[in-house]
Amino acid sequence: MLKCENLTKAYGKKIVLQGLNLTLEPGKIYGLIGRNGAGKTTMLSIMSNQNPLTAGAVTLDGETVWENRKAIDRICFSRELNISPESGLARYTVKNYLKTAATFLPHWDQEMADRLTVFFGLDIKAKLSKLSKGMLSMVTIIVALASKAEYTFLDEPVAGLDVVAREQFYKLLLQEFSETGRTFVISTHIIEEAADVMEEVIMLDGGKILLKENTQDLLDRACYVSGLNEEVDNATAGFECHHAERMGRSKGVTVLLREGEAIDTKYDVTVQPLSLQKIFVALCGEEAR
Repeated sequence: MLKCENLTKAYGKKIVLQGLNLTLEPGKIYGLIGRNGAGKTTMLSIMSNQNPLTAGAVTLDGETVWENRKAIDRICFSRELNISPESGLARYTVKNYLKTAATFLPHWDQEMADRLTVFFGLDIKAKLSKLSKGMLSMVTIIVALASKAEYTFLDEPVAGLDVVAREQFYKLLLQEFSETGRTFVISTHIIEEAADVMEEVIMLDGGKILLKENTQDLLDRACYVSGLNEEVDNATAGFECHHAERMGRSKGVTVLLREGEAIDTKYDVTVQPLSLQKIFVALCGEEAR
């Protein structure tokens, strides 16, 4: 297992990650969601040996990850590419970039990389600085999948992709997962499309893990209760409530039910299921803060 124990990261006086405890089990697809600045990229970069931690530990099967070649060889973090004219990567072609990736990733599958390059219609001679946002995302997807790394992290893999390309990516991901059983962590802001492939969701907020839960279990226990103020208050009394919305005499509230709990039908309220995106907004939106 890949574990974070009391993981803390600070830049000067600014604490970005605050004592995170997280375990990634093998053979699962995790969704990592959080607002901008929540610490998602920082956490993944530390877990993949690309960024030193301030305190705590990251271990893979009990061995520290930091500067441990044996552990690092099992992890790939394919980061979102933002190429500026001044960047050293601006002069790289697609072919150069993939060749460099192959050098650092010992389980690299060149046949898969070639096949996906053709599949996405990428020109291997094109410079990264000339590629669109969507095409750069395709490059990061190729690196992630062709790495064949046991633990593979993807940072905003569908940024800039059109709806057809996003659908293609998730099909490729599920196919690779079913064939290999690799562990994937997908950090994304496009929550609804990714929800169907996330076995577990990790919600990060303000440098802390808000929850880590089976996605379907979370959806099953979340609901939106609405009606007249007094009826809603009575129906939800004692429950875990979030994001109350008031409109005159009416009210709506997001409820996360615990095992064995249910909204009493004797109250005149409407109970509706919630999408993962709605749950995220209720827990991490401005009103929640």
